[in-house]
Amino acid sequence: MVDELFDVAGKVALVTGGTSGIGRMIAEGFVRRGVRTYISARSPAAVEAAAAEISAGGGSCVGIAADLTDPTAPEALIAALRAHENRLDILVNNAGVNARGSIADVDAQIWDGVLDVNLRAPFLLVRQALPLLRAAASGQAHASIINIGSIGGLHIPGWEAYPYGASKAAIHHLTRALAKTLGPDRIHVNAIAPGPFPSARMDVTSEAIRRSIATYVPVNRAGTAEDAQGACIFLASRAGAYVNGSTIALDGGYIAAL
Repeated sequence: MVDELFDVAGKVALVTGGTSGIGRMIAEGFVRRGVRTYISARSPAAVEAAAAEISAGGGSCVGIAADLTDPTAPEALIAALRAHENRLDILVNNAGVNARGSIADVDAQIWDGVLDVNLRAPFLLVRQALPLLRAAASGQAHASIINIGSIGGLHIPGWEAYPYGASKAAIHHLTRALAKTLGPDRIHVNAIAPGPFPSARMDVTSEAIRRSIATYVPVNRAGTAEDAQGACIFLASRAGAYVNGSTIALDGGYIAAL
């Protein structure tokens, strides 16, 4: 029964920003569990290399280059996916950019660049993918949209990151709005708000970083690939079939302890 509850084998997933960080962790977890997984990123070379590496242990991962700063990219990305698939069970809107700076430092170009990728692109991807998501949501199965937000959209951090925090708070709200609209179609929309995870900007193997994380994360560690994978598998499987419109703080208790 437990295996059936969390079984995602045979599903089809698209993970944006899937070449590194949490996006790659999620893609690797899906592939290992029998999900036909597509990843996107800006660089054709990077996305092809990552897809080959993820597939090397068995399973299917296909890379599709897409620059989500371009408002036409979501349509092109879903068109490329349609060349391979007639349904989409799981859409993970993970691609994102960050920008820190004071009020004086954040100009219109920086602001638009962050919100274009973090907010506009997920919305347009959902709109373009709706026919494929509806095709997957039949019978007892639900299709799943998982938006990757941030604890930076749930609280004000100790540094200035105005467009990033605003975009993540907005994606949490967009999640709720889409969940209300798409729930009757058996398309469930949820968000994950990660805390500290390994990334290009955070080396969690550093002793100094590990000590710092232990001062504000109650479980005394950074997130792992298994943590990110487990949350997404739960939401995409029968186990998460009654979860809709939620933002899950995947942060080891950081937000709860504030």
